[in-house]
Amino acid sequence: MKKSILEKIFSAPAEILEKTVELEKEIEKDIEEKEPVKEVKEYWRTLGPGLTTGAADDDPSGIATYSQMGASRGFGLIWLSLFSFPLMVTVQEMCARIGLTTGVGLATNIKRHFSKKILYFSTILLLFANVFNIGADLGAMAKGVQLIFPQISFALLVLGFAIFSLLLQVFVPYKKYSKYLKYLALVLFAYVFSAFAVSIDWSDVFKHLIIPNISFTKDEIILICAALGTTISPYLFFWQTSQEVEEQILKGEKTEEMRKTLNTKEDMHKMRIDVWSGMFFSNLIMFFIIATCAATLFGSGVVNIETAADAALALRPFAGDFAFFLFAIGIIGVGLLAIPILAGSASYALSEAFNWKTGLYRKLKQATSFYGVIIVAMTLGIILNFVGLDPIKTLIYSAVFNGIISPIVLFFIVKISSSEEIMGDFKNKKITNYIGWFTVLILSLVSVSTIIFILL
Repeated sequence: MKKSILEKIFSAPAEILEKTVELEKEIEKDIEEKEPVKEVKEYWRTLGPGLTTGAADDDPSGIATYSQMGASRGFGLIWLSLFSFPLMVTVQEMCARIGLTTGVGLATNIKRHFSKKILYFSTILLLFANVFNIGADLGAMAKGVQLIFPQISFALLVLGFAIFSLLLQVFVPYKKYSKYLKYLALVLFAYVFSAFAVSIDWSDVFKHLIIPNISFTKDEIILICAALGTTISPYLFFWQTSQEVEEQILKGEKTEEMRKTLNTKEDMHKMRIDVWSGMFFSNLIMFFIIATCAATLFGSGVVNIETAADAALALRPFAGDFAFFLFAIGIIGVGLLAIPILAGSASYALSEAFNWKTGLYRKLKQATSFYGVIIVAMTLGIILNFVGLDPIKTLIYSAVFNGIISPIVLFFIVKISSSEEIMGDFKNKKITNYIGWFTVLILSLVSVSTIIFILL
């Protein structure tokens, strides 16, 4: 029986209300479904200097070091990936906080509050260490490409990568450049995927991860020094601090006074998310590289890895083409990320030490000395690839330089970040101080032991 006109009139609002409620539920459901995506986007926007600093820590030289650790010691030294994490987080968080709170780079802070002679000594050694790293990384990237395209000239690839990195730093605006670095960091997931492409006894891995195993032999101490030198490394200290300043300038805080006074607890909270994420990512990649090489190479008797390309080649017979390809791609991608950071960190340190204009936000003609250091560092890195320097010796020299510099610079970092006069309300908490001084002690012991072993 059909509804009367009156029934239709009176029932219409109820039907409209019912449809409205259903529509609202559908909209709420869509919003709920999109909320995780929104949170991920917000998290990605929070990431910046911490992520790129952590990713740059796993440069091709670092990959070679971790590969050698896995190949020569199996899972025996994988505990270092866990042990170094809280040390690395604490150090980089102090550096980031110094940059945010003072509004200037690390070298400027050391120069203002401590001895200039020690600063000059540290920055010169930093330049040498970074040049060795740049040289090793350029060579590793060229070898990485040759693994896939063997017909391309090694010299051409080294020059090509160096020139490409220079062009990015000198001519691409910092706002775009920093975004490129963030996306390049994602290439490190290749090493996570490669680990799951091989057969690994995870129970054995986690046993060695939790229970440290160390023999005080010359080779093992040098490996530990290289590992700590590439994870808790001076170039990361200078880069992290200066990048926080660059980010402030990008937000419009042009003067030092503005950068010092406009910081909030929210800024510190976001910085900590960024730093913790970046350092966790860095150590996670270290863990997977050691695990992959230990599971495939150590058990097969391949115990001598000189370069990251050697690791990729050695993996191929045991882990297959997929793992080989992922290792090769990772070498190239992370090299593109790390080399500008190595050159840039040396330039930040030297430029601040000698009162030159600094900053990737500046154009070439505004900061010729700053960009000049980057060009010189890259040029010397290129030359190292054509003087017949052994890759392992390059890594050892770099590790030793870092071993000497790290405790010195870290001493100043802890002193500055714990000073109420310099840091105000954002000074170190007690636990941060304890971990900071413990890190200074560990790095000092390891670096002194390594130097003694090399000299004997």
